[in-house]
Amino acid sequence: MARSDAVSKTRFLVLHDYGMGSTWWWVRARSEQEVLETFADVEVVHTESTRAEAETWGLDEADIDGPTAPPGLAGARAERDAQRGMPGFGALAGRDLLYLSRRWDEGDHPMVYLMEVGHDGRRLRQVELAEDGIAYRSTPEDWTFNPPLVDRYAPAWVPFVIGREEFEAQWTRAVRDPGRWN
Repeated sequence: MARSDAVSKTRFLVLHDYGMGSTWWWVRARSEQEVLETFADVEVVHTESTRAEAETWGLDEADIDGPTAPPGLAGARAERDAQRGMPGFGALAGRDLLYLSRRWDEGDHPMVYLMEVGHDGRRLRQVELAEDGIAYRSTPEDWTFNPPLVDRYAPAWVPFVIGREEFEAQWTRAVRDPGRWN
């Protein structure tokens, strides 16, 4: 008996949210976990109103065991396949909260970002540590977009994990700057 015949499949609404837009598909799979293990940087949407609305969108549909996938989803599968053999693959999956510290040197003002990330990969709280030593705190209410940032199966995030204590210490000393995100 083929693997695909062993367990029945469910139709999952799958989203790749990149902040300024998103791509959606229907994917038939045996579990939500199978979807997340197969495609990089996606989430499974459970909200019934969104699922009902998506029924009217004419979305592409794919079978997890199918030989092809729609545009975008095929790239997500290829990316996940490349990650699968790397050390740390899936190491962060199943954790409710993650605490991360990552330096970004983009622009004129490099920053270290400490983030509390929820199970869906979205930031819940963030501290920006400026080079001058000032720490700014923010929450989703401060941000225009909050797409999933962390793919729990991607090994690239493993080196950035920190302890909750380190995050909380910086959160406590950080100041809120209301003009910073308006």
